[in-house]
This record gives sequence, structure tokens and C-alpha cells, in this order.
Amino acid sequence: MTPEKVLEALSNVQEPDLGKDIVTLNMVKDIVITGNNVSFTVVLTTPACPMKDMIRMACINAVRLLVNKEASVQVNFTANTSSNRKDPRSVLPKVKNIIAVVSGKGGVGKSTIAANLALAFAQEGARVGLMDADIYGPSVPIMFGVRGERPMMKNMGGEKGMIVPLERFGIKLMSIGLLVDEKNAVVWRGPMASSAIRQFATDVFWDELDYLVVDMPPGTGDIHLTLLQTVPVTGIVVVTTPQEVALADAKKAIAMFGQAQIKVPIIGLVENMSYFVPAELPNNKYYIFGKEGGMKLAEEYEIPFLGQIPLVQSIREGGDTGIPIMVGDDLITKQAFEEFAANAIRSIAMRNANLAATRVVEVID
Repeated sequence: MTPEKVLEALSNVQEPDLGKDIVTLNMVKDIVITGNNVSFTVVLTTPACPMKDMIRMACINAVRLLVNKEASVQVNFTANTSSNRKDPRSVLPKVKNIIAVVSGKGGVGKSTIAANLALAFAQEGARVGLMDADIYGPSVPIMFGVRGERPMMKNMGGEKGMIVPLERFGIKLMSIGLLVDEKNAVVWRGPMASSAIRQFATDVFWDELDYLVVDMPPGTGDIHLTLLQTVPVTGIVVVTTPQEVALADAKKAIAMFGQAQIKVPIIGLVENMSYFVPAELPNNKYYIFGKEGGMKLAEEYEIPFLGQIPLVQSIREGGDTGIPIMVGDDLITKQAFEEFAANAIRSIAMRNANLAATRVVEVID
């Protein structure tokens, strides 16, 4: 065995999402050969890569089939999370991907989706932050069990102090609900709310992140435009429920981000509350809000369909008690979120490989 022969064999292993082989993509490093033993490292596009096991088996089979059938093959993995930022990085300089979770209307479980998506990324080894941009209805403090806690300030040198986000379950958190008393309503006009979002991007010490998930307010308005004009958003995840009234509003969200002057890629659409599953009858599905409306909408607009999340009592309980489903013990629901997150990860990697560079949007007011 020689490194050249191993590389030649591995050139037959395709990266499933990017459509090229792992040698052409420069993903193979540190080949070491000792007798019949060969080890090498595959550099993934994200530590949360859901195709890791498939790539491992394909590498082992390629070496044994094309180089040495007696080979003992050890495939190591590391990750260099892909990013397509070409902006000057004056804002969020160490954040590789910014994912906005949006919905056309309230009440579709957008915050639940954003929180558990962030947690699913983190559980696969990614560095993750969650920004609660829903100024008028912040949910993060309750969902993560940090009500009443306050972030600290950190002196970054000079005169500028930075807000240090809270950390919970391995992810960094920031919300207006951590800065104001939850008994007080946030009665702000649009410019003040927009100013808060800018501060969350510029005055919070997010440090190095693979993914910053942003829980957006419902609808399409000032805060959405402010975020797009402040930070380079990698793409959006659209949340809907299956019924017609929710789908109609989801179309508005899709239309907003598809406008020529905005043009932010859509990572995909996820359907929440797809069906009800009673705890005592886990194999029964009741389609209370209609069936597969989100899937059909994704097909209509030719955007990736990321998955279906069931309507389960434990999701609501976890959100209320500060223990989200991804750190709870409901395996069926957790699996639905894991599949959704895996599809989102793959879609983000393909977006970074195939679409135009991430940019700050210049919207004419």
C-alpha cells in the first residue's frame, strides 16, 4: 500500500451532498501506512455531519476493494465547518453560519423548532448560539430554564464592554427576556426593537460559532429587515403547520425572502404539529390540522422539505419546564428533531457549496 494508491481508491468515494469525491474536495489528510494498517483523516464540512457513518464505510470498502483486501482501515474525522461569508466580517466575525428561523404567523411553534434545532446541532459537536430576536414575545428564558438570570459584561479592551451570553445545555443564549423583567411588557416602537437586534449582533460576545440560530418574530416586518441589513444571513428555515391558514402565511414568508432586493436562500421548510401522538398510544397518528400540507408547499415552491415534527404533550411540557425535548427522554420526538436537524445541516452545506456568497442585504427603505 502507498499513499498514492490509497488516495486513488478514495477518489471513488463521493461526498453525498456536494456531488464530488472526497479527494477532489481535499477532504483527505494525514495518511499513515504501517504494514496492512492504514489510517487517515476525513475533514467534514460540519461536525454535525449526518453522513459520517456512510462516508466511513465507503472509505473502508474502497481501500479493501481497490488497494488491499487484508487492510485494517481506520477512518478518523475532524471538521472544518463550511461557510460562504465574503463580507468584511465587521459584525459577528467568528460566526460561520447564521440561520434565521421564520414563520408567517405566530402559534406554529417556531421558538420550539429554533431551540431544538440549535440543541441538535450542538449535540453532534457543533459550536452553537441561539439568539432570541422575538423582542415582543421572548421564549428562550422559559424554554431553557434561565428565568431571572442576567448575562454578565466583559471588558474587551478600550472602552467597549460586551455582553456575555448565558450558556445552557452546551449552547450560548441571548434574549431580551434576559435583560428586562418578564412581568413588564416591551412597549417599543419599531426603531427601538430594531436597535435591540443590532445590539444583539454587535454588542454580544458570541465568539467562535459554527451556527448562530436566530429565533425570529412571526410575520414579515422591521426586525426581519434589520437582521438582514445587519448580518450576512446564510439562509432561513421556514416553520409552518399543516392547515391552510398557516400555509397561506408561510407563503408570505417564502415570498419575502425570495424578493429580488433581498434574495436570501431558503434552507428548507419544516412542518410542526404534523400529527398528534398520544403517550398511551405511541403508534397512533391523528392528523388534527390536516395531512402533509407543509410537504406539498415545499414541493410547490421547490424548496427542501426538512421534516415533520409531531404534536406531543412532552414537547409542551419540556418547553414549560425549561428542559427542551432534545435534552429530555422522549426518544420518538427526539428522533424527529434529529432527522430534521440532519436534513438542515445537509441543506446548509449544499447552500454554501453551490449558491452565491452570503451577504448583508441592502434594502431600500
